[in-house]
Parts: sequence; C-alpha cells; structure tokens
Amino acid sequence: MAQYTKHPVTAPPTAPERESTGHLLLRGYVILVFIVAFAHTALYNLVGVYVAGGVMIVLTLAALAIGIPMIARAQPHPFPWRRLPWSALGYVGLALVSVAWSQWRLPTILTWMLLAAVTVNALLVAHALSWEEIVRALASAFKWILGLSLALELWVSLVVHGPLLPNFLTLPDGDVDPHWYWVRDNLFDGGRIQGIVGNSNVLAIISLFAIVTFGVRFALRARWRAGLVMWMLVAAYMMLRASSATTYVCALAAAVVLMVALLIRRARTPGARTRIYAICGGAVVIVVAALIVFHRPLFEALGRSADLTGRTDVIWTKVLERAATHPVFGNGFSSPWIPTDPSFDGWITDHGITVFHAHNMWLDVLMQLGAVGVVLMAAAYFGLLWRAWFFAADRPRWNLRADRPYSPLTLLPLLFTIILLVQGLAESTPIMLWGWLLLILFSFKIKSVPLVGVGLNEQSRVTEHGSTARRVP
Repeated sequence: MAQYTKHPVTAPPTAPERESTGHLLLRGYVILVFIVAFAHTALYNLVGVYVAGGVMIVLTLAALAIGIPMIARAQPHPFPWRRLPWSALGYVGLALVSVAWSQWRLPTILTWMLLAAVTVNALLVAHALSWEEIVRALASAFKWILGLSLALELWVSLVVHGPLLPNFLTLPDGDVDPHWYWVRDNLFDGGRIQGIVGNSNVLAIISLFAIVTFGVRFALRARWRAGLVMWMLVAAYMMLRASSATTYVCALAAAVVLMVALLIRRARTPGARTRIYAICGGAVVIVVAALIVFHRPLFEALGRSADLTGRTDVIWTKVLERAATHPVFGNGFSSPWIPTDPSFDGWITDHGITVFHAHNMWLDVLMQLGAVGVVLMAAAYFGLLWRAWFFAADRPRWNLRADRPYSPLTLLPLLFTIILLVQGLAESTPIMLWGWLLLILFSFKIKSVPLVGVGLNEQSRVTEHGSTARRVP
C-alpha cells in the first residue's frame, strides 16, 4: 500500500490558494460598475433618468464604503497618494469651482456629481484590482453588453415586430422620427442596429473596445480561447452593423498604433527605434495632410457628409460662439448638457432633439471651462498617452535583467487611449462617463503599478524572488 515516506523530499500537496469571498464580490461589483458606465443609456431607456441617477448615487456610496476602510487598513496595499492623476483631478476641481460663475448652475451641480461618482469608482478599481483582474472585468462587462444588445435586437425583431421606444412606451399615432427609438428593428433589414445602449455610434465604439479586450485576453492565453474568438466575432458583427464612420477611423488608428508598437518591441537597438519613429512620424504627417486635402471624397465614401453630419456648420459654430463669450474660464461645467435646462433646451437641435454635447471633446471643454480647462484636459490625456506608450513599448525591467518577455496586456491601455483621442475629434464621450472612467483608471493604474505583475500589490514577489518573479498571465 502506497504511503508518504517519513522523510519526504517536498511538502505534501495542498489545495491551491483561493480568493476570499470579499474579493470575489469586489470583482463582481467592478463588473457592475463597468456595465453601468458603458451602458448608461440603457438605464435611462429602461428605468428612466431618475432611477438611473439613483443607481449612480448608490454605486458612489458603495465605492466609498469599500474604499475608505480599504485605505484605512492599507489593504491590499498602501494607497499611493502621490501617484494620483493630478491633472485630471485638477479638471474635476475646476469643474466644481465653476459653479461660482456658471451660466447654468443646476446642470453644473448635477453633472459634476456624475463626474465625481465616475472618478471615485475609477480610483477604487485601479487601487483594488490587479492589471489582469481589470482586463477580465472589462471583458465580462463587454460580454454582458454585447449579449444583451443582441438579445434585445432579436426580441424586437422576432417578438415585437416593430421599433421600441424608451421605457417601453406605446408608439403614438402618426410618423415618429427614428432618432427617438430605443431600438429601430433593423436587425434583419440591413439598417443600423443600436443594441441596449440605444445609439449606433456608442454600440460601435463599445464593440471596438470589446474586440481589443478579447484580443488581449486571447494573446494572454486565457482559458476558453474558443469562446473569446466567438465573442470577437460577435463584437465585429455588432460594430459592422452599427456602421459608425468614427469607429472605423478609430479602428484604423488603433491598428496603425498597434503595428508601430509591435515594431518598436522588435527593435533591438536605440538606432533601430529612432528609424521606426522617424518613418512612422513622417507617415503620420503625410496621412493627416491627405485627410485634410481629400476629406470630402473620403467622407462621401464612408456615407457621411463633408460637414461631419452637421457638426462643422451648425454644432461647432454655435459652440465656438458661446465659448468666445468667456474664453478663459468658460461658461460653466456641464457634461453632458442637460437638454431640459433653458440654457440648452432648443439651443442646438438635430431631428427635433436637443443635442447634449458638442460632438468634439476639445470644443466642449473650451465652452465649459475655457482655455484653463483645455490645458488641464490636454495635460491629463497627454500624460496618459505618454505613459501608456512606454508601458507598451518598453520591456519590463526592475533590475539588471533586460530580456524579460513583453506582456500583451500592456498594449490595452495604449489602444484604448488612441481610440478615445480619435473619437474625441467627433464626439464628447471621452470626457464623460466611460470615457472619463477609462482616463482616470488607466492614468492612476499605470502611475501606481507600471509593471504588470510587479507593483505595490505584488512588491513582495520582487523582494523575495528577484529576477525570477512570476509574470502574471
């Protein structure tokens, strides 16, 4: 009969260490935060604006209830106050102070509370979870959003047999502008689909984020890789059916940056890196010049008007006119604009609907917080882009060893940042909700944990094992 020797060479086998129930609940909470942030319009269309606002208040209180004891106990590690994204937080502070001179004080207060709620939750996620856990939470949230979007589109087409209004309202008699619909019942007729978010452009950009996230998880050799391939196909299908020209441009920019980053990783000498930077920089200048010269036929090929669907001739002109009245500190924070407020109600309309942002993040910031706000926002995004680039391009190193393998995970913040910056030229979402959440989350995380698997929450591995520290998959 086999038995253990009285003098074993190694310790008897033990069960693997399991995560605590509290940490599992925390990860579930983070997934919920991501779903609410990315699919916030689904809440409005499902339960109305007041309940949706109540959900954000509850999530903020929950974040404070989780984060304050965690910081007080220095768990899972001391809070890195010096590593906070100070430029972005300065923008939050300026937005609050703008109540003093705001031309629309109630929208400033309401939207600042939303901005603060997103900021608090983003800081909690960056502090409490590791890089690998953040990517897993993003992937789970995108699966829920894409899955529910496809299910809702199927339900509307197969069961309802007609378009669906927000809050499941009954369709009125007569013609209704399609822009009022939550879901337009276009799944089987070739039109643009909107999913649970009720907006084709938002569904398309979420699908692009999902493709990047699933691709990174696949490259990390995560379990159920076949399932990840299936979800990437679903996301690609949703992005194509949403048919957003802005998202196509974002995807092209992300692909180019990914190619450059991979070339930089393969460069073995500083001279080789310099040549790649020079060639790619020249190519970018040529492409930008070509876009400026040939933008009209390009937009027509994408099925869009040369004025970016009314942005340049109507929206941007009026926004610049209002921004010129208070150019230094702006007219007061409001992201998004509150359509029912007299300052915005009927100011700029599209298909009879009051527009709730400037469709350009920089013009939006200029109108709201003036040149000072633009400087703070530019500093926040430039700081994130700078750190995200070297986070992806530089080989992980904390001692003399310089041959450690790159992690595919380090590409994700860079690609997300590029997508946000390109989208910000035609949309204002990078300064609101999920756009702001990603800015705070990645800025804080890269500053506090600049090496995947090696940082404040895993510093003991470097201290105890040195160069043999295990790399987090």
